[in-house]
Amino acid sequence: MSTAPRIDIDLPAFWADPYPTLASMRKEAPIAFVPQLGSTLLTCRDDISISEKQIDVFSSHQPAGLMNRLMGHNMMRKDGEAHQVERRAMFPTISPRTVKAHWTALFQAHADRIIDAIAPGGRIDFMRDFALPFSGECLKSITGLTNIGFADMDAWSQGMIEGIANYGGDGAIEARCHAATSGIDAAIDDILPVMTKHPDQSILGVLLASGMPMESVRANVKLAISGGQNEPRKAIAGTVWALLTHPEQLELVRKGGVSWLEAFEEYARWISPIGMSPRRIAKPWSIRDVAFELDERVFLMFGSANRDEKHFERADQFDVRRDTSKSVAFGAGPHFCAGAWASRAMIADVALPTLFARAKRIEIADDEPVRIVGWAFRGLQNLPVRWH
Repeated sequence: MSTAPRIDIDLPAFWADPYPTLASMRKEAPIAFVPQLGSTLLTCRDDISISEKQIDVFSSHQPAGLMNRLMGHNMMRKDGEAHQVERRAMFPTISPRTVKAHWTALFQAHADRIIDAIAPGGRIDFMRDFALPFSGECLKSITGLTNIGFADMDAWSQGMIEGIANYGGDGAIEARCHAATSGIDAAIDDILPVMTKHPDQSILGVLLASGMPMESVRANVKLAISGGQNEPRKAIAGTVWALLTHPEQLELVRKGGVSWLEAFEEYARWISPIGMSPRRIAKPWSIRDVAFELDERVFLMFGSANRDEKHFERADQFDVRRDTSKSVAFGAGPHFCAGAWASRAMIADVALPTLFARAKRIEIADDEPVRIVGWAFRGLQNLPVRWH
């Protein structure tokens, strides 16, 4: 265990809203051991940005970690050349060029079809009726698992996300995670004969063509599903909610004063969908007066970094005019999110402009509160709106 000061937290309160606790930690103990999480937390933006690049110290390779144990050893839990080999194998699918030339048109077709099915003049749950199916259909295309429904994709993603954040060891959560990974394996087995004969530009297609061992193919497809459904779904609904609750900023974007991408990037800073990334200390190390021990667990708190007062004025406020260049919403080092370009295309190039162009008026319904929870993975659980 590190020599960092011990800070106790109220876990339910931290789940509901981690930002007050994180702000207090940044001020009083920016590196602190939290016994309720069994980990030392880094909460300041500069410490996180520097440490994430020091893979010889803050290692992503965690043999006993929840992700390895529950989902298989994917590229996110590898460092150096081992990570880069698998990242390069996947790159032909998620490169900026492929996203622009191939995936964006498919994303647009999915968005148009789902919007066409929404009855005008009614009340909908935007999360359930658009964000979830749109994210799921896009992910089906990009992973190559077109033999399943978007609801399966969403359930599997949620099961794995909950599983790898299950630091309390809840048996029911772990069982749902195992069910999710088993479902993905079955879907891969089902489509494998077709994909082998007719490889395409999907993640499954390019990984199979690369000669990657099947165990790693499965692990990396699961990785793509765990983040590729959960985060975009929440970010789409969350950015819409943020803009609807800040109408003057929505008007600014609509008039072209700020881009849809800038609005999305500010939301991703403000309510970081990925609030934390775990690391293993690979060798004894010190930051200022805090010493770390070999193999201890450290959490890089991205959600805290993105509200660091040293870099963001009025950090707790949503402001589409903000310079978000210091944000670490997609990471800051060699593990920078490989799906960032696809996410930006889905949300900023397709979902947001299409939604606000197609809906003459969309407003938040007042008959149900909007629920936002989570600290490792944070976002909206629902978004009741009236759709005109």
